[in-house]
Amino acid sequence: MTEKKTVPAPIDPHLVETLGEIATRLDLSEIEVVQGELRIRVTRRGGALFVTPGDGAAMPSLPAPASDPSAAWPAQALAMHPGTVKSPMVGTVYLRPAPDTPPFIAAGAQVKAGDKILLIEAMKTFNDIVAPRAGTVIAILVEDAQPVEFDQPLVVIE
Repeated sequence: MTEKKTVPAPIDPHLVETLGEIATRLDLSEIEVVQGELRIRVTRRGGALFVTPGDGAAMPSLPAPASDPSAAWPAQALAMHPGTVKSPMVGTVYLRPAPDTPPFIAAGAQVKAGDKILLIEAMKTFNDIVAPRAGTVIAILVEDAQPVEFDQPLVVIE
């Protein structure tokens, strides 16, 4: 008798992306799909998505491209990122100190803890919003002069 070796089916990247989006949207820590011999488990750990093929080896999935770090991340995943800076109040957010000046920050910019990253106007008072830690700005989730709510994600610093 000869043993028949089964060759695992190739993993469909679109299926993996879809599973990751479902896990993020539903705030699941993991999701698993089994189709015949194919078994895919997508696990979220600290905002990152990991794919576990049938052999049990974990590998990072959905890496962000170097040119735009936020491009590969859905907005909801960015909002849950541990480096997300959230609005401490209701008001209007401003990304620049005055209309004719450059913005405080841009995606890809390095910031230090305590650097001013934007302003929120509330009750005719401008409140400085500062970086809680040093890092790289990977996403700006609001637009200039946009109304914001309490606890709304504003910026992601990694």
